[in-house]
Amino acid sequence: MSSVPTINAAERERLLSAYPDVFHRSFMQRWGLLLISAAVFIYLAFCFAFFNVIPTFVNGNWDRAAIYVQDWYSWRAQPRLRFQNDQVVPQWTSRRQYPEGADINWLKPNADSSRYTVIFGGDEDRMEVTPSRVDVYIGGKLYPVTVTRDRASLPADAPSQMEQDDNKVIVYYGFAGQAEIRTSQVYVQRRFLGWANFFFDTQSPFWGRNLPEVVGLMFSGERLDPNQSNASLALDNFLNNASWQHGDILSKLMQTLVMAFVGTLFGTLVAFPLAFIAARNITRSRAANWGTKRLFDFLRSIDMLIWALFFTRAFGPGPLPGIAAIFFTDTGALGKVYAEALENIDDKQREGVRSVGATPVAVQRYGVIPQVLPVFISQSLYFWESNTRSATVIGAVGAGGIGLKLLESMKTNSDWDKVAYMVLLILLVVFAFDNLSNALRSRVMGKKGH
Repeated sequence: MSSVPTINAAERERLLSAYPDVFHRSFMQRWGLLLISAAVFIYLAFCFAFFNVIPTFVNGNWDRAAIYVQDWYSWRAQPRLRFQNDQVVPQWTSRRQYPEGADINWLKPNADSSRYTVIFGGDEDRMEVTPSRVDVYIGGKLYPVTVTRDRASLPADAPSQMEQDDNKVIVYYGFAGQAEIRTSQVYVQRRFLGWANFFFDTQSPFWGRNLPEVVGLMFSGERLDPNQSNASLALDNFLNNASWQHGDILSKLMQTLVMAFVGTLFGTLVAFPLAFIAARNITRSRAANWGTKRLFDFLRSIDMLIWALFFTRAFGPGPLPGIAAIFFTDTGALGKVYAEALENIDDKQREGVRSVGATPVAVQRYGVIPQVLPVFISQSLYFWESNTRSATVIGAVGAGGIGLKLLESMKTNSDWDKVAYMVLLILLVVFAFDNLSNALRSRVMGKKGH
């Protein structure tokens, strides 16, 4: 067994006197991490209590949230089966997914339209709708709902999938949908996976055709419209899809990209010369340095969203307020970054250029700019990438672009599939610009292998 090495008293005293910081740590060095952890825990506990975090989560309407999430990747057909003159008359919402007179396999009328069959999951899960009674089948078992002028009444043996809500009865069929049986109508919500009529709306001659049929018509079929080719007609029908409005959404997306690019470009062009005035080692005027830096502080201290609200009130809705908001914010932020980069340059290069008798402009051109230009370009590219995301947010307050379109779809509370579509487009654009910006920054900084 190896013995534990020991030191004598003299060596111990020597080490204590030579390295006092190691052996005689202060109170904060010994207990600082524990105290900070305890302070953070107490602060988080206070925040949970002050903002009612736990009650908010407990009382949250998670059922509604689940429905919204489902709306992102599925679609709902929402006919209203109205009771009129002892008949059942279907009426549709504004986003009607079927053309007039379409044969719908889950919504079937009888010969005289006095009864409609709504199929949710085969014969076992369906509803037989008449003006005076609705036969609800769940798991193959019948639960009749009586409908009078004043009330729709829940049967005594109703399962948990059915509930009485004042004078109406609500029936839940899980993901397949639900129905509200009222005194004058049955409001049906039938859900399907995917996005309905994403490529062509019900007015298009391409509606209901599968992909091979559409491609065949575009390149080899007879003309559906004598005034244009089928390929041109298909593109026109896609862009002018009344339900999805692809043309308008893509146009708004381009507005967002233009807002980000132009705002960042103008901010870069203005911040570049101002940074030379703000840098103390470039401009030998404390008043000019102080005034320019305070200008940068003012421009960047006001959030881009606030600038967007201000310019929207001044110029009205559109891309111009968005460009102005990005321009103002980026001028302040980029000006500060540029000035700090200038103040940290190597003066030897500048002195070398000055020693050969170069003019002050030439000194800056050849002694300063080569040192800071990669940093300037890298920062501007990063801001451009970031502003692509920010332009979406400020667009929601009226500054134009896809953000405004996104907010409009959210307000309807029924176009969440369209919201998912626009969010996906934004993600793809941000991903593409992120990779492009990273590639350009790597080349500017001399890292071509990355």
